[in-house]
Amino acid sequence: MTTVTQLRKAALALPEAEEGTHFGMAAFTVRGKGFASVTKDGYVQLRLPHDGTEAAVVAHPGGERLVRGGTPIGFRVPLAEINGKDLNALVRAAWRERAPKRLAASLAAAESAADAPGGDLPAGIGRPATRALCGAGLTTLERVAAHTESELLALHGVGPKAVRVLAEELDRRGLGLRRES
Repeated sequence: MTTVTQLRKAALALPEAEEGTHFGMAAFTVRGKGFASVTKDGYVQLRLPHDGTEAAVVAHPGGERLVRGGTPIGFRVPLAEINGKDLNALVRAAWRERAPKRLAASLAAAESAADAPGGDLPAGIGRPATRALCGAGLTTLERVAAHTESELLALHGVGPKAVRVLAEELDRRGLGLRRES
């Protein structure tokens, strides 16, 4: 069972995602295009491609195709009937469907970089922080050290824990974050 808070966290961790409202619902957009919303009665609605919708319907029997004006546009399911891991995957798929191609490609490249050897970022910062840092071109601790704490915290996916772990690792190597001006 997931909550609106978990949906919000999953959606806002994606590049350029913003929260607003749409017909009284909490809604998430990327560059003005809606990709997820939650109804007042607890259904999460996701804009998915046809194949993604069909896979979601099969995987989540409590869900249904989302249809507007006779045209299928995605999938809806009660938040209470979906686990966090599946919700995260569906939110990412909906974001990819609505995000501009270059933005989606940059996230895919950052994810590949996060999985590739060559960087020296500590695993303890977590995958969202690793993706955010790699997406910003910060694949090594040396590059991270050129930034301030507030600059790192401004990246979606990088939180206080990740900054603390990075600062500790930099300290172990005789480096540190750049000081705030």
